[in-house]
Amino acid sequence: MTFRSRWLVDYLAAALACAIRWWVRTLRVRKISADGREHPGDPSQQRYIYVFWHEGLLAPLTSPTSIRVLISQHTDGELIAQICQRLGLGVIRGSTARGGSQALLEMIRSSGDSHLGITPDGPRGPRRQLKPGAVVVASQSGLAIVPIGIGFARAWRVGSWDRFAVPCPWSTLTGVMGEPILVPADLDRGGLKVWTQIVEERLLALTLQAESWAARLRREGRGAAPPEFSRPALPLSA
Repeated sequence: MTFRSRWLVDYLAAALACAIRWWVRTLRVRKISADGREHPGDPSQQRYIYVFWHEGLLAPLTSPTSIRVLISQHTDGELIAQICQRLGLGVIRGSTARGGSQALLEMIRSSGDSHLGITPDGPRGPRRQLKPGAVVVASQSGLAIVPIGIGFARAWRVGSWDRFAVPCPWSTLTGVMGEPILVPADLDRGGLKVWTQIVEERLLALTLQAESWAARLRREGRGAAPPEFSRPALPLSA
């Protein structure tokens, strides 16, 4: 990256961080737990790996929870990383494509310090297909995975592979927090495939739930209740 482009990234990051900070204050955030009740937050000191699709990468900025997110090492990732840091989020650089092993190792090492956030279909997709990195970190660190479905009552969509969502100001963001998924330690290749599929199916179901709720809010207004929740069974072991 040239000096000029580095300067431009710094400038854009500062400007966008200010804009996002204002934007976040306009949003109405509604969350429910997996059982359909209002989500009270996590008062305990237990740490989790939160997973959500890449298109909802802006959603963690609405939460006061301390979290470190995995951001790719590509040029666009540098801009996103700087924005996240200016907004108080911890950042780990890497992905399954570049710097993957180093990033996973850093996530495992830092798992005792903060929550971790992973967009498991990033940085280049395919959209809403879970890569195994989050499951590897969960297996090696002992942290449970908490999948989060995210919906937007009104949002602009970027014409990218993930259809990145930018919520409209003064709109509502909906989140459905899944129950923690405890992945067995030291998975072999077969076990890794099984648990990757389990987490993917769970995340897809929660996303559908959140999007259905957001669509109802858009049609009926802010008072709309969340849809009925049907929880698929998870195996106790692979």
